[in-house]
Amino acid sequence: ISRITDYAIYMLSPEGIVSSWNAGAERFKGYTADEIIGQHFSAFYTDEDRASGLPARALQLARETGKFEAEGWRVRKDGTRFWASVVVDAIHDPAGKLVGFAKITRDVSEKREASEALTRANAALFQSQKMQAIGQLTGGVAHDFNNLLSVLSSGLDVAAMSGGHADASL
Repeated sequence: ISRITDYAIYMLSPEGIVSSWNAGAERFKGYTADEIIGQHFSAFYTDEDRASGLPARALQLARETGKFEAEGWRVRKDGTRFWASVVVDAIHDPAGKLVGFAKITRDVSEKREASEALTRANAALFQSQKMQAIGQLTGGVAHDFNNLLSVLSSGLDVAAMSGGHADASL
């Protein structure tokens, strides 16, 4: 576990204090084991999430249901944010007493960026298709209007010619 670098895997005490740290955690979060072991795991959350009590809720849900899973912003040691997929599992001893939590974090920023790019591309395509449909509709209306004007113009020409003959016979 200590050499895995694709996932941040570490243990927390029942209070949320970091008690172990792997190479993936160091790579994602920027803290060495010496810097973070003994610190509260809420250090990885944004100020907004800490203010709303999200770290405590995550532990409470894991305590009550056995697991907490979520995606959200997490913060590296240097202050930069990354989009993380997080799983917190409650760990119990043979007697059923909570001894801590196993926490696994994966950086899914690239996946999220690709998803957002796809959403933007789909929105642009929809807008383009909508504009194309409006263009076709207005082109069709203009064509129909020109046909109607031609019929009216011809009708007026005929009426003018007829009217001219009618006036001459009076």
